[in-house]
Amino acid sequence: MLDLNHKFVLLPRERVYFTSPSRTTLSLQTPNSYPGKEPLSISCSGGIAYITNQRIVYLPTSPTPKLRSFSAPILNLQDTHVDTPFFGANSWTGILKPVSGGGIPAHHAYVKLSMTFKDGGAFDFATIYERIKETMSQAIEVARESGRQTQGSDLSDVNLEQLPAYEEVGTTVSVSAPPPIQQPIPISPTASAQGSSRDSGIMLSSDDERNPKPPPVAASQQQYPPPDGPPPGYEEAQQSSVAENLERNLRISH
Repeated sequence: MLDLNHKFVLLPRERVYFTSPSRTTLSLQTPNSYPGKEPLSISCSGGIAYITNQRIVYLPTSPTPKLRSFSAPILNLQDTHVDTPFFGANSWTGILKPVSGGGIPAHHAYVKLSMTFKDGGAFDFATIYERIKETMSQAIEVARESGRQTQGSDLSDVNLEQLPAYEEVGTTVSVSAPPPIQQPIPISPTASAQGSSRDSGIMLSSDDERNPKPPPVAASQQQYPPPDGPPPGYEEAQQSSVAENLERNLRISH
C-alpha cells in the first residue's frame, strides 16, 4: 500500500478526490452496540485522510507498529455523519465492516471509525464521500437490474463525473403544469329561494337581502321642529303668578 516514500500506492484506475490537512486524527474502536471479547482501540493524533473513487485512506504523520496505514472500501461504511460539538473540531463518524485479512481481528464484525478534522474539512469530506457512495450504489443497482453479477464486481471504471441520476425502473415521473386557478362565479341574490349564507354564518332570506330595513333610531337621537308658540295654558299661568306676587307684596307693606 505504501511506496518507499511512505505514500500510498494508487490502485488501477484509482483517482484521489479529497486530501485533508495533516492534523486529522483517526480512532478505531469497538462500538457499544457490537461488543467483542477483546475490545479494539486504535488511535492516531495526526495524519492525512484521502478519498478516492474506491476507498478511504488514512496515513499517519508518524507511523507506529500498531498503525502504519489504514484503508476501507467506500461501500463498507454505514451510518456516516458529521458530529459538530459545541467546543472542539468537527469529526466524521461511521460504522465500518472490516474486510477479511485487513489487520482487524476477525471477531470484530463492526468497528466504529472516527476522524477529527482539527484544521477543517469535515463537511467537505462527508459531502464527497456521500456523492461517491451514492454513485457506486447506483451502478450496483443498475448492474443488478440488468442481470449482471454484482458480488465482487469492479467499480473502479465508474465515471463519477458523467453518471446520470438514478431513476426507478418501471416508473415515470412527469412534471405537468400546475392546474389553472378557477375564477369565482357570481351568484345572483335570487338564485336560492331558501336563503344565502354570509361569512359570519348568518342566513338571510332573499327578500331581506334585496330590501334591507334601516336600523331603528333611538328616541334620544330623533330631531323635532321648534314650537310655533307657547304651550297651552302658558299665559294663564303667568297671570296667576303675577297676581300672587302682587298680593304678597301688599300684605308685607301693611
